[in-house]
Amino acid sequence: MATKEIAKKVIDSLPEEASLDDIIHALYVKIKFDHGEGEIREGRGISHEEAKGRLQKWVK
Repeated sequence: MATKEIAKKVIDSLPEEASLDDIIHALYVKIKFDHGEGEIREGRGISHEEAKGRLQKWVK
């Protein structure tokens, strides 16, 4: 699917009263999510336990 079509789908999924900030955030999340899925498919993901370990420095 073309990038413009993906952006349109994301925008169309938002409520009519969505702000420009809401749209930008939704597009950003979609890009990051798709990137992460690609990494997992390519075997570059990390285990749940490793992720927890990396995040531990922020969680008290």
